[in-house]
Amino acid sequence: MPELPEVETYRRFIDETSLYQTITEVEVQDPKRQLQVDLDDFRKVLRGNQFTGTQRIGKQLFLLTAQGPIVTMHFGMTGDVGYYRDAADTPRFARAIFHFETGFKFAFIDSRKFGRLGLTQSVDTFRQQKKLGPDALTLSTEELTQGLARKKSAIKPLLLDQRIAPGVGNWIADEVLFQAQLEPERPAHTLQPTEIDRLATSIREVLEIAAEAIYRDFPSHYLIHAREWDEAPSSTITNAHLNCPRCQMLIQKKYVGGRATYFCPNCQM
Repeated sequence: MPELPEVETYRRFIDETSLYQTITEVEVQDPKRQLQVDLDDFRKVLRGNQFTGTQRIGKQLFLLTAQGPIVTMHFGMTGDVGYYRDAADTPRFARAIFHFETGFKFAFIDSRKFGRLGLTQSVDTFRQQKKLGPDALTLSTEELTQGLARKKSAIKPLLLDQRIAPGVGNWIADEVLFQAQLEPERPAHTLQPTEIDRLATSIREVLEIAAEAIYRDFPSHYLIHAREWDEAPSSTITNAHLNCPRCQMLIQKKYVGGRATYFCPNCQM
């Protein structure tokens, strides 16, 4: 499933390839399933229009247009984007194609068809309707403090709450808590201001690195390298996969809020 770092990569890709080109046609392969508005209305809004910029809140992407209405994109389980010119290069699972006057095309790709396209009049309106909090990539200490105020639940599931930090997925929450040295089941209301500040900083840093790096190239002190063993064949398991990159203690796994959670019992006390 595309997480915030992947969607941020898509956003930057669109900015580099698909802006300020007049849209001449829009194809949607399965509008009843993947389009949240009427196909004729969708085409009417976009023909003759241009994408002029992008915004993102968590895993939700917005394509701004010259004439006002904004295209919303959610990538579901397998969503991706593409940009090409020749029909022979059309991505196999292109579900929506925006044809540009230049001859190039922008594609919304989705092999399993769980992604959704729609329209909204403003990002703020959409955010209020979906009850989304401030984007996790730019989340400030003040915003996180407000989101966690008086919450007595464990901090791990709260980080997955899109009303608090939209875009933080399961493995990212584990990484953030590891970098902030906080125990996943710690009640949020017990966090001190310095700890919330450390947590907010870790959220931003982890997501920024994730948006720039291939997972295997993450810094050596990241917990993600110790998570790989869970999916690896037993014959490939070594102590290096199981140990904390900081203290070398065995990484543990438990379920917090129903989600598999990896943590170091020594560093995250």
